[in-house]
Amino acid sequence: QVQLAQSGGGLVQSGGALRLSCTASELTFSRATTGWFRQTPGRGREFVAAIRASGSHTYYADSVKGRFTISRDNAKNTVYLQMNSLQPDDTAVYYCAAGTGLILSSIRREEQYPYWGQGTQVTVSS
Repeated sequence: QVQLAQSGGGLVQSGGALRLSCTASELTFSRATTGWFRQTPGRGREFVAAIRASGSHTYYADSVKGRFTISRDNAKNTVYLQMNSLQPDDTAVYYCAAGTGLILSSIRREEQYPYWGQGTQVTVSS
């Protein structure tokens, strides 16, 4: 059973930056596609970004493309989400998630990820 521990997040002013980390308990994490999702009461849970196990391919929601960067360090069993130029609309609880065997069409679908982190609050003030 893979357990994901998140860190980072907090309160930042509009235009600021934050970095989220997601560290896995199992070595098999290095073979998993890892994604970031975010949830707000009004929008539900939405896809933010994902990265393949090798780090060779990354995927982003249109709303964060060019501002957020997902990366991973498999030697540390950790995936990062660097968030720049943050806006109030980015305010949400952010979750990391991991899964194996995901095909391209399923990468943005939360139900395809069996393992989830505990969530971390990101608040962007205007």
